[in-house]
Amino acid sequence: MPPLPSTPPAPSFRLSALLTLRPAGRRWPFAVRAGLCMGVPVLAGWAAGDTTAGLMATIGAFTALYGGDRPYLNRAIHLAVIALSFAVSVMLGVWAAGTPLLAVPTVLLIAMVATFLCNALRVGPPGAYMFALACAAGTGMPIGHFSTAQVGLLVLAGGAFAWLAHMSTALAWPRGPERMAIVAAAQAVARFVQEVGTPGEDGARHAAALAMHHAWATLVTRQPAQPRPDGPLSHLRSLNRELHLLFASVMNASLSGSASLAAAADKARAIAAEAMDASSRAERTEPAHIPLGHHRVSELLRESLRPWSPALLAAVRVGAATAIAGAIGAALGLERAYWTMAASVLILHQGLDWSRSLQRGIERMSGTLVGLVLAGAILTAHPSGLWLAATLMLLQFVIEMTVVRNYALAVVFITAAALTIASGGHPMPHIGHVLWVRGVDTVIGCATGLAILASTTPRSVALRIPQALADTLAALERVLEYAAAADVTAPAARQARRDLQHRTIVLLDAYDFGAGAKRWQRDAAVRSWPAVMAAQRLAYRALSTCWSLEESGARAAEMAHSLFGAEGAGEIGRALTALSDAVRRGSRPAPLPPVPEFLGMEMRNLHDSLVYAGNDGPASS
Repeated sequence: MPPLPSTPPAPSFRLSALLTLRPAGRRWPFAVRAGLCMGVPVLAGWAAGDTTAGLMATIGAFTALYGGDRPYLNRAIHLAVIALSFAVSVMLGVWAAGTPLLAVPTVLLIAMVATFLCNALRVGPPGAYMFALACAAGTGMPIGHFSTAQVGLLVLAGGAFAWLAHMSTALAWPRGPERMAIVAAAQAVARFVQEVGTPGEDGARHAAALAMHHAWATLVTRQPAQPRPDGPLSHLRSLNRELHLLFASVMNASLSGSASLAAAADKARAIAAEAMDASSRAERTEPAHIPLGHHRVSELLRESLRPWSPALLAAVRVGAATAIAGAIGAALGLERAYWTMAASVLILHQGLDWSRSLQRGIERMSGTLVGLVLAGAILTAHPSGLWLAATLMLLQFVIEMTVVRNYALAVVFITAAALTIASGGHPMPHIGHVLWVRGVDTVIGCATGLAILASTTPRSVALRIPQALADTLAALERVLEYAAAADVTAPAARQARRDLQHRTIVLLDAYDFGAGAKRWQRDAAVRSWPAVMAAQRLAYRALSTCWSLEESGARAAEMAHSLFGAEGAGEIGRALTALSDAVRRGSRPAPLPPVPEFLGMEMRNLHDSLVYAGNDGPASS
């Protein structure tokens, strides 16, 4: 049996993370924009003589936190839906506040729906949490003379300004997001080439494939169906295709030796430089040579509605935690019980594993406790008018500058901003009591979320990796059928290639979730690591073979015959079916039959890894 790949260190809670600043890149333009979106509504309300109205509009300003990496046309639609969702969430919260018995069920419903949709549709941070918080805040919002509809319009107005601010950069750099996606992919490919033959090769390969997949989503999925054939988008697609061919040449070992690998890394960097050059042009990419990006909305929803899917499981967890946290808040008579519900959503809405959720919970609680001191100082000073707007702008700027670098530090300012907005621009009596209750709410909510996660993790860990591995092998078999027939550019073949890439990503996500479980639950995940890596290598070898066949043009049939032999995909198909059946049954695989040599090493590694893992858990039960 070949040497087993070393298992990466499992994620764990580290107190040192509370004091560590991580690299975050160039955040200040985004932070400035977010700060302006927070302050301008307050200024507008102050100028109109109603600061409270301006503070209500700041909830819609959180629209500026979403969609920062999307192409502008897609971003326009995405942000419009986000802004409208904020308005609806707050209106439902305000409506439910009129009937106290409806408050918790309404927040629960919004939290579950938002969690499911944000995870299923890959909305990205800050995800469902802000929608749940908006609805929960609506249940405790002092609306005064405003009607429910007027509150919704104010929130929508804040969202509209955030929309304009977030879209303004399109005037200066209309293809900026597409160019940056290619640059990120090219840099990831260069890092992979440099890691070939080292212990970091597997991780670098996956990161490169993930970055290229994201780039294709930016260049294809999030674009009009029929863009201008000779425009900048076509040029950028051709550059991304060059990256894929470069990646395939490295994967298929057509490049060897340090000199060739160094040249490949230099070529990837040159592609990144060309992507940033708005004056450069290249031949248009043929439609048949453009892979598919992410799955469409309907496909993502259908996949996420499968039993035990991560999105569905996260939504159920959020629902349970929100209901329990709300009930605890009501039983204790907490004045702003929605803070308790929001804190529980924060722990669970991203579907993180136990270790990362525990880290997030500790960071949230510690940051909140320190942030209460800052909030107390601001509420005591009671800034108003221009000073209030400047305070919120500064707080939001600092939040966006620190949230990636150190979440606990960002929470200090998040807490201060949230309490300042909640004051409604009025002096807040009994500040010490409000701060105490906020701290209690946060601790109860975080503890509730962690308790729900701990009680529901074991079964999901047992099922998730085998199911993802079996799905990956099934997708691999479909791709190899098209490769053996030298038919890799047909619509069905391109869909099969896209599905295999997606399954490979899901497989590693499943492993990460299992590796981050509690110590006594992660053993099965650790044993599965060699099989996960073997399946990933096999998938990327198959995908790279498809790219090579596509590039070979008229020689594709000859090349496919030399790779697969007279049997075509028959031998490899039977072997993959046997391995997949063994995974689904939770049994040891039978001896491996003969397979084509170009996949022989990966197939033997996969077979031996499944024997080593012992296949203790079936994929379904």
